[in-house]
Amino acid sequence: MTADPTHVTAWLADQQEAMVALLRDIVDMDSGSYNKPGIDAVGDVLRRFLEANGIAVERLPQRRHGDCLRALVPGARPDERRIMLLGHRDTVFPDGEVARRPFTIRDGNAHGPGVADMKAGLVMNCFVLAAFRHCGGASGPLVGLFTGDEEIGSPEGRPVIEAEARAARAVFNAEPGRASGNVVTGRKGGVFMLTRITGKAAHSGGSYTEGISAIEELARKVQAIHALTDLDRGITLNVGLVSGGQSVNTVAPWAEGQIDLRYVSPADRDAIMGRLEAIVAHSNVPGTHAELTIKGEFLPMTQDEASGRLFAAYQAAAKGAGFTPGGEFAGGCADSGFTAGAGAPTICGVGPVGGKAHGPDEFLRLDTLVPRAQACAGAILGLEAAGL
Repeated sequence: MTADPTHVTAWLADQQEAMVALLRDIVDMDSGSYNKPGIDAVGDVLRRFLEANGIAVERLPQRRHGDCLRALVPGARPDERRIMLLGHRDTVFPDGEVARRPFTIRDGNAHGPGVADMKAGLVMNCFVLAAFRHCGGASGPLVGLFTGDEEIGSPEGRPVIEAEARAARAVFNAEPGRASGNVVTGRKGGVFMLTRITGKAAHSGGSYTEGISAIEELARKVQAIHALTDLDRGITLNVGLVSGGQSVNTVAPWAEGQIDLRYVSPADRDAIMGRLEAIVAHSNVPGTHAELTIKGEFLPMTQDEASGRLFAAYQAAAKGAGFTPGGEFAGGCADSGFTAGAGAPTICGVGPVGGKAHGPDEFLRLDTLVPRAQACAGAILGLEAAGL
């Protein structure tokens, strides 16, 4: 049986207090991307909530990072392509951050590490799944995918996400809604890299000319890499972390820099990477040698005609929930790039509204928890009318 939209909306309208309680539980758990036990503990809380609401949950073990959880709510027509709700459980914060600033509520806003990015989105997805479990299914099966390594490029989660997306008729990624209330209809792609340079150590006073400075080589490469930035085309390169050297009185035998590339058009990725690889291969300081390693990568989220219809369906559902979002382009990357790249119509930033992510002032507007859940549920029920 397909759910009655009014029943779904009414059920969610009564869940504000329960949503805040679940959000408090998972915000007050350290779950940085490299803290697998913490990420898995957040998953255990979500799994218990889902199973208590009659939803089957499958654990997909991951070796280094948080396990993936896959929740399934059957649909009225089981053979239809699945509708996917996506979210990640990891945050950017180190262990101990929860003790320093636990979940708090001030002036209607919730605060705490990862409260908006994206633990509130996880809560929303759980309650949308529960709403359909209690009120009747969607037209097709609903899958909730909860991953554990998005903040570092989803090195283990990406294959799981792409496999699920290839079987999906639509994807709703519950990254935080923009501070404007808008959703995200496009994102940049990103490549995260490390270049390591080797030189030769020598005493910087007694045998200076015998040394080969890896730090000098890195400095020259940084200038050349930054010069590849083309703001008009949305291409930026940033060497955000550098390290190297042995001691202040030694010519540096090694150095490394971590590089962030962002781009808009998929066609620009290979061209810029080719120029970057040439910079790394060229030795400005004779005798140095450099290597380039890709540590993580996000695909851009591009909007095709089907994704445009999905956005229109979401807008119509949001109007019924009391707000009218626009679509924004975001320079940040997300797992929605993988789902869009796999061919699934995708909309991102449908989670509750927040801001100042990744910093100590991160906040979430608690009054958006229920309306954003209602809008997501309404858009799911509107897929057929949208031709999806």
